[in-house]
Amino acid sequence: MRHEAGHPAPRTAGTALGGSVPGRVLVCIPTYEERENLPDTLTRLRAAVPEADVLVIDDASPDGTGEIADRLAATDPSVHVLHRAGKAGLGAAYVAGFAWGLGRGYDVLVEMDADGSHLPEELPRLLAALHGADVVLGSRWMPGGEVRNWPRSRLALSRGGNIYVRTALDMPLSDATGGFRAYRASVLRSLALDSVASQGYCFQVDVVWQAWRGGWRVVEVPITFIERERGQSKMSRDIVAEALWRVTWWGIRSRRSRVRLPPRTDSSAGLPDFTPVAGHSAATATMPLASGERRAAPPLDRPAAAQLDRPAAAQLDRPAAAPLDRPADAVRTSGH
Repeated sequence: MRHEAGHPAPRTAGTALGGSVPGRVLVCIPTYEERENLPDTLTRLRAAVPEADVLVIDDASPDGTGEIADRLAATDPSVHVLHRAGKAGLGAAYVAGFAWGLGRGYDVLVEMDADGSHLPEELPRLLAALHGADVVLGSRWMPGGEVRNWPRSRLALSRGGNIYVRTALDMPLSDATGGFRAYRASVLRSLALDSVASQGYCFQVDVVWQAWRGGWRVVEVPITFIERERGQSKMSRDIVAEALWRVTWWGIRSRRSRVRLPPRTDSSAGLPDFTPVAGHSAATATMPLASGERRAAPPLDRPAAAQLDRPAAAQLDRPAAAPLDRPADAVRTSGH
């Protein structure tokens, strides 16, 4: 593996994506015991978006995932590895990855699982939707979204959890708990990431809620989620319990304060119209906002190989987030 003191060479995703993504893209992939899945995921990701860089954030996996990531990074200058001292939760891993990417000047940071449940081939659509948005969420539960190979218990848990999040936080997202998403760097810099308390999958709700209340423009894009075929899921009762009590508390606190910001003037709202990639179709959709207003969502480019004729992204323009809380974590870095 390479050990560099400097930053990665500038790379942009504009060419492959029809100029729809401004600047440099970093895909953050947290890992813990994913040695069976990581090589295939990286191969597919590098083929789907070759201009993007990848950061593997490994929590000292006992199965040697970190060493495999190092070997892959040694042969591909676009792959980087961040080694952490131990397993500290999904949220802490992403915060460390975001800090790494922001410190090296990336313009777009992507969250993606290593286990194959998020299809790398769908990432170009998420990145294309950033033109006219600040945050793009891959949604399993909006029209056109799909979940494969989940038992009924997991389907009920995810659907019910998202219904509860919408109700408790008054945040009109179909899938606030999903982990396939893209952020503009300006959004992450504006958030109090060091105060994010969530350590499990509740982290996803935590960050998008801060962004939405902070006035950033949030868009959802339908995706296909496929249950992992190899390895063990990290979902647990403790993760579910954490999400339940934190969302409940945030909802109570937000109803007391009622502090929300209007849409930001420094968001992507003023960007020029997106020109679809050749051979792809573009469409728009509208979704009622809390005020009753309807706005057109930014056009969404769709891959020719998409298995569904998916509807366009749903656009959500919402108001202001008070920082949530999270203790700083100790991170050991090596690599680039």
